[in-house]
Amino acid sequence: MQLKPLAKGRYRQRWQEDYPLIEAVILSCITETKTLKTGSHLMTQGETISSLVLVKQGRVSLGHTARNGRSFQLGTIDCDSQLFGEMEFFTEYNCQLDIIANEPLDIMLISGDKLQQALSQHPQLALFFASAIAIDYQDTVEILTRRLLYPITYNVAFDIYHEYLNDLPVDGFNKRYLEAERFATTDRVYRRALQQLEARGFIERQKEGIKICDLDALKQFVEAGI
Repeated sequence: MQLKPLAKGRYRQRWQEDYPLIEAVILSCITETKTLKTGSHLMTQGETISSLVLVKQGRVSLGHTARNGRSFQLGTIDCDSQLFGEMEFFTEYNCQLDIIANEPLDIMLISGDKLQQALSQHPQLALFFASAIAIDYQDTVEILTRRLLYPITYNVAFDIYHEYLNDLPVDGFNKRYLEAERFATTDRVYRRALQQLEARGFIERQKEGIKICDLDALKQFVEAGI
């Protein structure tokens, strides 16, 4: 979740007004800072979490690997005061995702025990966490249900169109096999979906990436939801 106020949600105005207090309390719970190399884990799937992680700036990726070896990539985030581990903090569940540094970045470790004490002293901050977690939850459920209920070709088209609009909660990858994992499929199936969109004249695959050839037709296809 993002520590900075978001311009959405029922309590966005309250969030904006209380932000100096929110930031001060979170920063007071920092116990350690680290510099991570590209490819290092901020958090590891299955581990017990005792500290939350704050990333002021830098790009990270989030993914999950099932016991059968299949991987699902949620995507990448260009962090702007991003906080990780809040779900595990409240639930005491083990970490559900691998969170990996996509570039060298500095992280701050926030003590779960200190944060628990701080929330007892400033219970109004629970409203901030509830609002931020609810927004992230709904964004994530929207992604997952769309992946489950629509064909791969539609999901790829949806992401291409909304990447153009720059309104996706998470970004994609430059590597095709990781893009395939973002749709919980194989590189071959992902490539076939691109071929189908290309055959319909929506896009063109180029060495630099995907070019939209007919934005209006792509928009109609996505909004039809068929």
